[in-house]
Amino acid sequence: MALTGTLKDFGIADILQLIGQQQKTGVLYLKSKDQDVQVFIRDGNIVRAESVTRKKKDLLGNMLVSAELITPQQLESALEIQKRTLKRLGDVLTSTGAISAEKLKQMMRLQVTESLYGLFSWKAGDYEFKQEESVQVDADDLAPLRAESVLMEGFRMVDEWPHLRKKLSNEATTFEKLKELPPQKAQEKEDDFDASFDDAFSEEKKDENKGEFKSIGSTERRVYSLIGPGRDVRKLVDLSCLGEFETWKALVNLLNLDYIRALPPSGLSSLSSSARGGDLLVRLGGMVARAAVTLLVIAALGFVASRLRPDTWDLQGASASSYSDPAAQRLVSRAQQVRIEAALEVFRLEKGNLPERLDSLVEVGLLRNEDLRYPWRDDYYYRRTSDRQFILLPPLR
Repeated sequence: MALTGTLKDFGIADILQLIGQQQKTGVLYLKSKDQDVQVFIRDGNIVRAESVTRKKKDLLGNMLVSAELITPQQLESALEIQKRTLKRLGDVLTSTGAISAEKLKQMMRLQVTESLYGLFSWKAGDYEFKQEESVQVDADDLAPLRAESVLMEGFRMVDEWPHLRKKLSNEATTFEKLKELPPQKAQEKEDDFDASFDDAFSEEKKDENKGEFKSIGSTERRVYSLIGPGRDVRKLVDLSCLGEFETWKALVNLLNLDYIRALPPSGLSSLSSSARGGDLLVRLGGMVARAAVTLLVIAALGFVASRLRPDTWDLQGASASSYSDPAAQRLVSRAQQVRIEAALEVFRLEKGNLPERLDSLVEVGLLRNEDLRYPWRDDYYYRRTSDRQFILLPPLR
């Protein structure tokens, strides 16, 4: 199976989907500027991901120090022993008692998943998949991840990151606790390292946190317990051992529910009272000017809207060739997927469960035939996993 090209023409999601559906075994090589990642795949499932050009802060030893699981002195001593014995750093750390084997394995898994899901943020690069007869699996490797599960998680991160960045825009932000979290329910897991890490990458956690970020789970409890003076977003990401995305999401959830308050970085503190008084008129003038511009824009939009006839719009009538640029096709496709997902939810509410096939949405009048493939020539990939959950992906191209 020869698979090579650029990510601009064939995205990471398309590549993983193709390899997963055909249950291939081999190594996927990805390069983008100064980044070089290798993804090891067996029978269509991902078993390992390695960053050949990993930044210094992302090296395992530095991650353990940043998470305060080992001290800088323990790391330095382990590196000296590694030079003499040529053993792996992890083996040295566990043999000297600096860290338990289980916590080390969890941090190694976190290192792998961060490299893997970071691929979805790549905008350009080259890829090559080399098929092999077999891929060796080490004891430290991930439990095999299905390609479709990785796709769903990757798409979820891509969709939600803009909302998180909008709410929490500065990594130097620190936090203050406003009130205590509600007591844990009896059936909830203990809020320890293992439960928090496992929840961050489980199907149940993904479904629970989908949408409005309103639930308080083990990740929120772990991040809340770590909040303290001087600990900014970057430090909380290191200490939580949950990964960047899960930590940011937990912080935004806690902010939205008013359990914590964001404190601006010291360099961005408000002006002194005298400076604020002297600048008041200038700021008021700016507010008036912005309000005037806003009114003009609203008036212009109203004029344009009055001259347009929405009933003549026919975006669905456009052929797939109208969007020959792959980036444009993916953008339109994301909007179309939202429409299909909404139709699926209406169908579930009316029928009590999700349909076995997307064609059922056409049969009940929720969508048209062309909606199931626009802007592509082929139908979307759909599979119902339960009465309330499903997988929806763009077709292979």
